[in-house]
Amino acid sequence: MKLLRYGPVGAEKPGLQDDAGNIRDLSGHVDDIAGAALSDESLAKLRAIDPASLPVVEGSPRIGACVGQVGKFICIGLNYADHAAESGMALPEEPVIFFKATSAISGPNDDVEIPRTSVKSDWEVELGVVIGKHTKYVSKENALDHVAGYCVVNDLSERDFQLHRSGQWVKGKSADTFGPIGPWLVTRDEVADPQNLPMYLEVNGHRYQDGSTKTMHFDVATVISHLSQFMSLQPGDVISTGTPPGVGMGQNPQTYLKPGDKMELGIEGLGVQKQNVIAG
Repeated sequence: MKLLRYGPVGAEKPGLQDDAGNIRDLSGHVDDIAGAALSDESLAKLRAIDPASLPVVEGSPRIGACVGQVGKFICIGLNYADHAAESGMALPEEPVIFFKATSAISGPNDDVEIPRTSVKSDWEVELGVVIGKHTKYVSKENALDHVAGYCVVNDLSERDFQLHRSGQWVKGKSADTFGPIGPWLVTRDEVADPQNLPMYLEVNGHRYQDGSTKTMHFDVATVISHLSQFMSLQPGDVISTGTPPGVGMGQNPQTYLKPGDKMELGIEGLGVQKQNVIAG
């Protein structure tokens, strides 16, 4: 299934996209694509519904973040061998963990705001993993059973804030609109292999990132298992699993986002995001 949330900011409704590309309203079945609605039992009930029996959503509503009420927005740094190389950093012995503020979350096609004092705002297409059940001390072998589904994430980053403003990376990762998620939450049964997904990102029509989850240093199962040794994961938590090469910081000369730029990014089977860049 391709689950989504549509409507104005703060008033999104649950829906799904049918095979013809229509948005179907799920309001009569779940309150939101969040929390308990992400359990295996709930998803099985939704999967049993004939999409044709659901009301069609008319027009072209705004698409919100594909999961609501996110408790934790966890990111994995330097998780692609080729990206670590372009960053001039060694591959880590364990996953590098940092957080984005949940207030950074936005819809997949919402405007991206450049922070007022930004000098190095950058892009990062990433595979997002949405947790579907309470997860604690899970083995790598069982980790993927705890996934509700997958989505596209743009892990936007202000490199000067991240690397030169002291403290943790969270400063450079958490500006409002720096976490577009969606358009869909694609349930795990429709993603045969999360380690074989082509992904790309373009700015103003130029393709900067053209990679694949094949080059992840720590695969999705390893990341989930590792995180669960340090904290419990809850339904609706989002894990952004790292980016392939081609970020602005890795260009020669370095290239960063500015108001007026247009981004397009996507992952095979998980949809496409399109964002206009504006001044914050």
